[in-house]
Amino acid sequence: MFIGHWAPALAAAAASRRAPKIGTLFIAAQLVDWAFFGLLLAGVEHMRVSPGISVMNPMDLYHMPLTHSLLGSAGFAAVFAGLIWLGSKDRTAALIGGAVVLSHWFLDLLVHVPDLTLAGSPPKLGFGLWNHPMIEMPLELGITLGALWWYAKVRRPAPLRVAVLAVVLLALQAVNWFGPVEPEVTVGTSLLAFFAYGLATLVAWWMGKSESIQS
Repeated sequence: MFIGHWAPALAAAAASRRAPKIGTLFIAAQLVDWAFFGLLLAGVEHMRVSPGISVMNPMDLYHMPLTHSLLGSAGFAAVFAGLIWLGSKDRTAALIGGAVVLSHWFLDLLVHVPDLTLAGSPPKLGFGLWNHPMIEMPLELGITLGALWWYAKVRRPAPLRVAVLAVVLLALQAVNWFGPVEPEVTVGTSLLAFFAYGLATLVAWWMGKSESIQS
């Protein structure tokens, strides 16, 4: 799951006027991956290239107990919610932000081969839709574009900005699915991830600036 992680951010913004701004929600949706690629750089969490480990993703995510355990994800969600509450004193906004952070683990559970944990140690979990691209690909596109449509209908941002975000998300997903595969994990692996997450978040923030219906 890549751009599909932003579906809960868009849906949350559509569902409640008290939700945090869409740029903030885009950060929330990928927060644990921001943290993972940072910890990968620091040598705290680990992955390696293992062609064939799944049909769609050659990355063996064999050690990520802090970011991709349910307990760890809940911790990130709690911290993010706390920061929102400190900044806004809005409990509903804080809970929505935290829920978007936590959604990341449950969406990963659908697609990952067993590499997620409950608390950092086995059993490892994952339903493995990465082995079923005819299910995973339309699912990811469907939830993302459906959530974007709902957000646009409710919040009424400038249509051109919605279209730009849609193009950026689809382009990032196309690279993720069909682009060249790195032969090994390097510093560039994390930097490329940061660029992709940052670009999508920046465009979402820009789109959100044009909302006609404000929080």
